Amino acid sequence: MKAPIPKLLVLIVIVSVSACQFSTVNPEVRNSKEQLKIHAGELAQRFIIADTHIDVPYRLTKKMEDISTRTPGGDFDYPRANKGGLNLAFMSIYIPAHYQTGGAKKMADKLIDMVEGFALQSPEKFAVVNTSTEIQISQKRVLLAMGMENGAPIQGNLDNLEYFYDRGIRYITLTHSKNNHICDSSYDLTRKWKGLSPFGRQVIREMNRLGIMIDVSHVSDQAFFQTMQLTRAPVIASHSSCRHFTPGWERNMSDEMLMELKNNNGVIQINFGSSFVNNKYREKSNARKKQINQHLESAGLDPTTSAAQQYAEKYNREHPIEKADVGDVADHIDHVVQLIGINHVGIGSDFDGVGDSLPNGLKDVSSYPNLIHELLNRGYSDQDIEKVCSSNLLRVWREVEQISKKFQSN
Repeated sequence: MKAPIPKLLVLIVIVSVSACQFSTVNPEVRNSKEQLKIHAGELAQRFIIADTHIDVPYRLTKKMEDISTRTPGGDFDYPRANKGGLNLAFMSIYIPAHYQTGGAKKMADKLIDMVEGFALQSPEKFAVVNTSTEIQISQKRVLLAMGMENGAPIQGNLDNLEYFYDRGIRYITLTHSKNNHICDSSYDLTRKWKGLSPFGRQVIREMNRLGIMIDVSHVSDQAFFQTMQLTRAPVIASHSSCRHFTPGWERNMSDEMLMELKNNNGVIQINFGSSFVNNKYREKSNARKKQINQHLESAGLDPTTSAAQQYAEKYNREHPIEKADVGDVADHIDHVVQLIGINHVGIGSDFDGVGDSLPNGLKDVSSYPNLIHELLNRGYSDQDIEKVCSSNLLRVWREVEQISKKFQSN
């Protein structure tokens, strides 16, 4: 007769078996997650990734860096873009509102010259493109298109639209932070035109004729709806997100606007900035800015001085705010898809334009695979992800070109 097995030993055996069972399951879960991450990286390299708003040129007016190499600052350079799978980067020709009183056209030319210089200096890494048919994955070069942020350089002369088209501008954000001679801004509550100006209405028609995409980011709601009534071509919102998550903030697009965008066959390119995608961050950031401005006013400091900027930087460091994360950006994509469908959403990061507010997981142009991974986790198919990465935007660009040909053939 065999001696009975001690209860303690039985317990140890059971625990050991359970541990073994757990260890055989856990690696499968882990491997599945790792495989999904690998797949995300593969998709980033296989698909064309188009980002419609990157503020490199204006960033380099403040501190010049060689973006053909890994730069110590900023969100964009060639090595990181190549790592992230970025194929088409729309360089923002950003014209701050203070140029609206003079010098806007000169500033635009300066920034366009800079972008052309990237390709001239590093032709193996960058190439400037002007048509949708030029967009392809080729020799690991990053293709550079140009969009003008703020129509101020048009300066009330429709001939300047053709001038900038000839210089490579393929979308124009009608205004920026202040009302201009084209339309009202979502940031400027004076609402001079109650939407589009009379000249702005001519601008819409001429952009359709020339084949320049109309960008409705930054415009007031009235200007948006008037634009949608006038345009014969689909529009883009090159770097906007959903007002559903930021109630009352006109800079983002409302559900009603998104529905109109669908009817127009346009596309919203989601902005990554934490203020755009996370309302708690936006509210805390606004409160922090208010505190800083109150101090500067009481101290009699001009906000543009180095002393004021140093104070603001110090205050921000001492009062950090938790950033959004990649999931918040995916939430906005989800919302657009659920409301108007997968064919109307893309990527407009605002890299180099939203400062230190970029979400965790989306800090620079190397991180597009993280967003793809998040979408895969949420059940998006490879085909859906390709649409978000570029197909939707390229469809709009092609349609704008086709409509332009019809205009010019009549």
